[in-house]
Amino acid sequence: MTFHYELASFLPFRDSEACAAARQIRREDITTHTNPDFHIRVEDDKDAFYSAFADDIVGRITQARDESRDFVAILPVGPVPQYALAAKTINEQRISLSHVTTFNMDEYADEHGQTAPAEWAGSFRTAMWANFFSLIDPALRPAESNIHFPDTANIADYSSMIEDAGGADVCYGGVGWSGHIAFWEPHLGHEFAGDLDAFRAAPGRMVELHPMTIMQNALHSFGADWSWVPPMAATIGPKDILGAKHRSFWLDGDLGAGVSWQRFIARLAAHGPVSEFVPASFLQETRADYTILGSVADDVQIAMA
Repeated sequence: MTFHYELASFLPFRDSEACAAARQIRREDITTHTNPDFHIRVEDDKDAFYSAFADDIVGRITQARDESRDFVAILPVGPVPQYALAAKTINEQRISLSHVTTFNMDEYADEHGQTAPAEWAGSFRTAMWANFFSLIDPALRPAESNIHFPDTANIADYSSMIEDAGGADVCYGGVGWSGHIAFWEPHLGHEFAGDLDAFRAAPGRMVELHPMTIMQNALHSFGADWSWVPPMAATIGPKDILGAKHRSFWLDGDLGAGVSWQRFIARLAAHGPVSEFVPASFLQETRADYTILGSVADDVQIAMA
């Protein structure tokens, strides 16, 4: 029996037919795409998933070193298991990161646009140092002047800072429950009145987080306490992500017990229409790797039990 209804009013993307089509994509069909440069891969083994992520990071660093060129990367905070694996390899193989410059994607901010201090436990700067940079032998670590985080003082110039460093060789990331990339949220699409070129060219800025992002981050970082999640963030923009030489996106949104918050949005972002209201959908137009954990690739189904 069918039951027809409108999508909830707070959802910026409102094409119910496109949502239904994405929902119906079977696991066995999820890796097929019309853009041959948009590489979708499913990895069932969680350990292998994070190892491949770590190998991708280290491989690009060493390739740049072997080619005697600088390496610029845009890094997300989540997921994080790959960072310890990458640090371990860097230390064991004594890989100098003197040629590496990093730009973190985003940082939380309060309602006035003041970014979180590094000393706050929920700060992305704190997380990156705890999970990656501090694990690298100081003799091998990039100079601190080459490790960048967006904040209140620099966010207006952050996209220019990436350009001045030579542009990103790679942008790593994931896809948010709302369809965001970095913290570039779907409701920002209203500002562009259908001008997709203007959307693609939008630089980093301070943004208000979408309610779905508040809930998602409460679940995986704040003990399910939505009151603990800050309301705003400094974030890179589509210009920085789409302007990178390559994109490497990793989707591991598995809550266990057969539950994944990312199953539907992984499909809509990769196979739905390119829309300013699903920012991750613009990845489809690019040269990118899109690796999905097996439990995320499983079919979207109603489960009432």
